[in-house]
Amino acid sequence: MKSLLFVAALAASFAAWGQDTIKIGLITALSGQSARAGEAITRGMVIAIDELNARGGVLGKKFELVRRDDEATPAKGVIAARELLFKEKVAVLFGGLDTPVSLAIVPIINESKIPFMGPWAAGTPITKNGSKDNYAFRVSSVDEIVDKAMLQYSQNTFKAKNCGMILVNNPWGESNEKGLTAALNAKGMKAAGIEKFEGNDVDVVPQLTRLKNAGADCLFLVGNVGPSAQVVKSLDRMGWKPPIVSHWGPAGGRFTELAGPSAPSVHFVQTYSFFGKLSPVGDKVLKALMAKYPDIKGPGDVTPAVGVANAYDAMMLTALAIQAAGKLDGPAVRDGYYKIGKYEGLIKTYNKPFTPQVHDAVNENDYVWTQFIDNQILPVGMKK
Repeated sequence: MKSLLFVAALAASFAAWGQDTIKIGLITALSGQSARAGEAITRGMVIAIDELNARGGVLGKKFELVRRDDEATPAKGVIAARELLFKEKVAVLFGGLDTPVSLAIVPIINESKIPFMGPWAAGTPITKNGSKDNYAFRVSSVDEIVDKAMLQYSQNTFKAKNCGMILVNNPWGESNEKGLTAALNAKGMKAAGIEKFEGNDVDVVPQLTRLKNAGADCLFLVGNVGPSAQVVKSLDRMGWKPPIVSHWGPAGGRFTELAGPSAPSVHFVQTYSFFGKLSPVGDKVLKALMAKYPDIKGPGDVTPAVGVANAYDAMMLTALAIQAAGKLDGPAVRDGYYKIGKYEGLIKTYNKPFTPQVHDAVNENDYVWTQFIDNQILPVGMKK
């Protein structure tokens, strides 16, 4: 099976070079509760591609984006990945929102030897997948780093001493359970309790009641838009208002609509905000977004900003990798990521962002803590 995949990938590399454009694939949620985040990733990539193509592209070719909707389902993500790799013959495949979908795609990528770039899904094993020949890269948050930041934020902001975990029952939740437990252990601490919920649960009062009875003085929340909203609504029904320190799941869609008036009580991590004083790159990207998309009138309309920012930087770094490779051969492009030097991006100025040992370009120094205020994601403490 592996040999067949390799032969197919080799043929795809030659076919990719023969195309008039450099095809970049994107698999993400384009429908359902997280569609807004999928659209944000798309917009970040489109703005970057427009900018690159205006300069003439790379290697004498312009870029073309080819999208597929995974509907947040691993099986559909795998089907889409095979189509984009072997039919559309993309040079690089971008993954989308959901850790379970990305984890299902990674083995195909490594066997096919075509680079995979993650602009959202944060599961630690996506890039640290144990493969000797690793083709998975990421410009996004990483669970094990976010988990350390969540603990630090709970202590510094809320003086918390006995946080409980409320986690979605899937590989993303498992990744964060491991990371949060390690972060707590490193400080000689333990969780007040660890509770799980399913993605379609509409009532998590029993789990939250157990955490309350265990003396939890804050909650670590990990879940995408819908499930996170149900946690907030369940807390409202209980009349319990502990501080909520969350991964970035609530940013992915209609959280304020689904969670109701208590949505601002959730403080969650992001990698970028368009509010405040922007860098020259931030100013350029915001202006390009406003010019291309009529619904964007200002920073508050770029939501979730993290999807746009991660995808923009990831696309720009991918172009640099292809330029360094000098061809569209998968292994050469993978090694091209290691050759990237200094690049002034949107999230930060990158300096050798990838090495054979480190496939994550964003670290613990690159996070911003935010909350929803009037349906806009603002840095905590900033007034609209």
